[in-house]
Amino acid sequence: MPLPVVSPRIGPMPVVRVLGTLLLLGCLAVFLSACGSSSRGGGAAGVAQRGSYKVGAPYKIDGVTYTPQEEFNRTETGVASWYGPGFHGKSTANGERYDQSERTAAHRTLQMPAIVRVTNLDNGMSTVVRINDRGPFARSRVIDLSRTAAQELDIIRNGTARVRIDQLSAESMAVRDVATAGGGPAEQNAAVAQAASGQRTAPAPTMAAAPPPAQVVAPRPQPVVVPAQPAPQPVWPTTPQPPSVETPVASGSGGRGVTVASLASGTVPTAATASALAGGSFYVQTGAFSTMENAERQRGAVRSYGTSEVSQASAGGRDVWRVRLGPYTTADAAGIVADRLKRSGYGDARVVSE
Repeated sequence: MPLPVVSPRIGPMPVVRVLGTLLLLGCLAVFLSACGSSSRGGGAAGVAQRGSYKVGAPYKIDGVTYTPQEEFNRTETGVASWYGPGFHGKSTANGERYDQSERTAAHRTLQMPAIVRVTNLDNGMSTVVRINDRGPFARSRVIDLSRTAAQELDIIRNGTARVRIDQLSAESMAVRDVATAGGGPAEQNAAVAQAASGQRTAPAPTMAAAPPPAQVVAPRPQPVVVPAQPAPQPVWPTTPQPPSVETPVASGSGGRGVTVASLASGTVPTAATASALAGGSFYVQTGAFSTMENAERQRGAVRSYGTSEVSQASAGGRDVWRVRLGPYTTADAAGIVADRLKRSGYGDARVVSE
């Protein structure tokens, strides 16, 4: 009687393959779970943000010159405003992502980051915010608050309020040290909490003048470990969008411009080259339109960002009307305005020079 034929598929091999498949699927699930847990709310990237410390070079906007400088005891009063959904997830002046749910703010001259207490002079409410952006540049305003900070001061409804700004010295020095070492917003906020509770001893602020001679200290049985002082920080100019070769845009039926072919080709000048141009004037162009009516409509919309104008030009053998803000004396100053326009939804805003 013939022996039954045993299939080579019957035996231990299927079990091994099934176990291998289950193991592979399990690893994949763990990997995907880890990826999902690292993402941040509000559309922000899952990668932790690195810190940066910036002061910036002097810049001029609408005839007013602003000189950023490192300070630790600033006090001022003025009008506060706030910015929210239109800027959420966009880059701030020091390279972070703006998160309207965090307690941050924009200031025209303080170093970034810096810590200040903002008090609403109308109702006495106060909150502490971290400076990580430049602005505001409208009217007499002195600080631009995140949505959460504005809610804590109860100024969302009115949009503005008269406030007093008091810089927190120890906290500002603490975030300076953390940011200089590459620590991001989370590490900076932790340093603020430590400084506020007295657990963190901040070094003396960096002074422009040479420090006095060190005093002789009597020797002790054990050497005293002194924290290393950070090196004086360089003045970093705010990074603007580089001036680009002008690309006119023609209006569609919706009134917002759409990009057409560039008029010229060539190497885009760097910010350093642009700043070296003698007597050069810099503008921020927000769009170019096929009808003057559409150009005037956008000019009215961007009027609060600075002095605006509509000028006629030619592109591809036809007339266009350009909307520009300026002029500005440096590419840095124009770049700050262009950046704020982009974060407000004017994606075509760019620096041009003439």
